[in-house]
This record gives sequence, structure tokens and C-alpha cells, in this order.
Amino acid sequence: MRFCDAPIVTIAGTEYSRTSTLPTSLAVWLNLPVRAGQRRSDVGPALRSPRRTGSLPTMTDTSTQSITIAATPERVAEVITDFRSYPDWVSAVKEVEVVEEYEDGYASQVRFVLDAGMAADEYTLRYEYAEDISRVEWSLVAPSKMQKRQDGSYDIAANDDGTSTVTYTLAVELSVAMLGMFKRKAEKMIMDSALKDLKRRVEATSGAGASE
Repeated sequence: MRFCDAPIVTIAGTEYSRTSTLPTSLAVWLNLPVRAGQRRSDVGPALRSPRRTGSLPTMTDTSTQSITIAATPERVAEVITDFRSYPDWVSAVKEVEVVEEYEDGYASQVRFVLDAGMAADEYTLRYEYAEDISRVEWSLVAPSKMQKRQDGSYDIAANDDGTSTVTYTLAVELSVAMLGMFKRKAEKMIMDSALKDLKRRVEATSGAGASE
């Protein structure tokens, strides 16, 4: 059975189908997985965090994309939150350091060192989680060489057939100028690559086998 080989992308209210794919290395540069600020036990499934109301929902230049993964939401969340393993399946990630953790062991701040050739960067993301880990949010702790701001999230929903739908939302402000149309196209391709790599990793390590 084939699962969602052409994810749907929604940009500024318009849906697009996948037309091309960026290398994983560039996909990770504008994000990878995830956001945080409170301890996980302080927020519910809807992420009742004051920080949320001032970030993603109010940003007009936000891109969203979804994909179906042949695994349970719990397994998908395990892969997303296993930051130390990112260098094993994302080629551009050269180093990952969990800088801070919540009392329950989930990472609250993670430092990434990326090298994608011409796009190299080092930055730290702050993560927040829903109580059941059905939503993971992140934000840039401080501006980096390539980024002024990054806000993103993964929403993980269970399907009746045992699969999961992962919705990835991303908003990035780069340190270098880029025309809006090119920035949105780059975000689309980045998100497509990131979701497909996540799908491949989850299915390969959960015994379901990649469906592509």
C-alpha cells in the first residue's frame, strides 16, 4: 500500500502538489524538527502556552504541508524528539547537542551544527510539547548566521487505519534578502524533503518499511 507520495502544500491559502525535491541537507538548514518554552507537563494537547499566541498563529508568511506515515503517532513522536539521532538520517546535521531538558527528560533547547556546502549554520531551537506529544513546537533562541527568526511545529494525528498524518508548519526570516515568491518556493521544497525524510526514517525503524 502506498501512503501519500505527493504531499499537499498550502501557501497563502492555495494548495500545491509536490513538483520537486530539495536535498536533505538544505531541508535541514531552514529547519528540522521542533519548539519549546515551558515544561511539558505545564501544557495540554492544545499547547496552552502564552508563547504560542504570539508566534505561529499571527505570522502571515507561514507555510504548511502534510504527509501520511505508516506508523503510530507515538512512534512518529519518538523519532521527532530523538534529536541526538538526527546526524544518522539527516546528512547536513553534523552535530546535535541537547543543551537543556525538562524534568521529564524531553529536550527544551537543542543546538544544531549544519553544513550543507554553501549553506552552513549553527543555531539553537527552543521546544514546547503537548502533554501527549501530539504537537511539537519550536522557535529560534537567538539570530544565527543564516536566520533571524524561525518558528515551526509538527502536529501528529492518528488515522483509523493505524497510520499517522503529520502536519508541518514553518515560518522563517532569513538573514539574507530573498524575494517572497522564491522564499515560499524554497520553504515548500524544504518541507517536502523534511517530511519525506521523516517518513522514511520512521517507517524504516518501525518495521513497516518505506512505502516509496
